[in-house]
Amino acid sequence: MPDSAAPVSNLGFAILGLLARRASTGYEVAQRMRKPIGYFWTARHSQIYPELNRLDAVGLVEHEVIEGAGPRPTKRYRITPTGQTALAAWVVGDLEPQPVRDLEILRLWSIWTVDPDAAHDLIGRLEGAHQSALDRYLEELAEISDSPGTRDPSNPLFASRITLEGGIRSRRTALEWCAWMRAELAAAER
Repeated sequence: MPDSAAPVSNLGFAILGLLARRASTGYEVAQRMRKPIGYFWTARHSQIYPELNRLDAVGLVEHEVIEGAGPRPTKRYRITPTGQTALAAWVVGDLEPQPVRDLEILRLWSIWTVDPDAAHDLIGRLEGAHQSALDRYLEELAEISDSPGTRDPSNPLFASRITLEGGIRSRRTALEWCAWMRAELAAAER
């Protein structure tokens, strides 16, 4: 009998979201956490296996042992109906303000401590990183855009499309911000 009162971490819900799309081994979950979840949520490999065990212990996922390449048994996890219900409840549940931990903004907050050339270099590197992310998101969106599932709110591809669109819009805004910062630096140098 699952312990439905046991708290589930945000990482647990990220894993449930992955397993709701398809059953996976722990290794596959770790790989899928890099892309696409890694675009907006990160977890270390060492965090994933204990979380899978917790989810399994409370009945939100179940596993089967399958043939694997390693010395230990390989488990393939799948979300249970209870896990599906918990995930759906979490998705529409109350939103709690989350503290923002943004290293980019933290660095920019102290940009006044460096010389103008270093400031220009930093902004250039930020632009490059945002452009690279934008290019990846656009490429991934193009790969799925012809699928009818992208327009069906009950299909995981719909969620992929809307989150990629969010990433595209935020990267475009970040690039506009970088252009604005460059203009501000240039105006200050006159």
